[in-house]
Amino acid sequence: MAIAKAERLMNLALCLLGTRRPLSKRELRGSIEAYMEAGNDESFNRMFERDKDDLRELGLVIETVENLDGETGYLARRDSNRLPPVSLDAEEAAALGLAAKVWQQARLAGAASGALQKLRAGGMPEAEDPYEGQHSAIEPRIPVHEAAFEPLMLACRDRRPVAFDYRKSTAARPEARQVEPWALECWRGHWYLAGYDRDRGAERVFRLSRITGKVRSRAAKYTAEVPDVVTVRETVASWAGESADRSALIRLRAGAGYPLRAKATAVREGRDGWDELEIPYGHGLDAWLVEFGPDVVVVGPADLRADVVDRLRAVAGA
Repeated sequence: MAIAKAERLMNLALCLLGTRRPLSKRELRGSIEAYMEAGNDESFNRMFERDKDDLRELGLVIETVENLDGETGYLARRDSNRLPPVSLDAEEAAALGLAAKVWQQARLAGAASGALQKLRAGGMPEAEDPYEGQHSAIEPRIPVHEAAFEPLMLACRDRRPVAFDYRKSTAARPEARQVEPWALECWRGHWYLAGYDRDRGAERVFRLSRITGKVRSRAAKYTAEVPDVVTVRETVASWAGESADRSALIRLRAGAGYPLRAKATAVREGRDGWDELEIPYGHGLDAWLVEFGPDVVVVGPADLRADVVDRLRAVAGA
């Protein structure tokens, strides 16, 4: 079946590229064997529309033209589908190859591989991979496990508002959010979305792993101006205490909380199954500590301890 579809797509592409005038659906159906075998007009129309969308997704520029009789025709001009000369040196080609490998675990893997093939067909030099065939301790990959990633990526690209249910770290139940998405960025193994929260009337950053259910598109236009530079990482870092100017003392259960241990400026092993850690204290540290639940006890300062207790009570009472 896959071979039959590939042959059908190739035949359609050759017809559209080989004509000097727009071809109607009727003419295309009479020229391609697979379309002739379609059971009825409805079946043919569905097949043709899917094939046309697939070719456009692959990069073929297909024009839709209406002739004097009002009939719609299609063609793919050669000058619109000819790749211009590619002038990349070996280092630039290597950088593109590395970027394509980053997306091997994401839905973008096919698009990245296809782009490389087109560039190589246009003359891009083959980059020699020094790690080919070896097992490296460091692999250039960005894991994407959240179902919300692809619809949000497309919404950012198309400047399309979305709605989704979002569960904050301190809440037991998700809340409905309406967002104008700006940018996605991966930071410390987690994906974040930055955008304009319509209900709160301000910029917000959302962690994709806390989005529940489906991301729903909205037809309305953006109401807030999109900034030239969206500082997703800096915003998340400030919330996570990366811009801290104080220290906090916490007790951490032995064998738990490795992200906290990585941030610690000092660690003292305890004999009762708990270790004492000094960690940077900045905005958002209370929300982060709550995520570790019963494995963390805040010793000080008092305001941080009070904030963590309030968040835990809010979750317990929800």
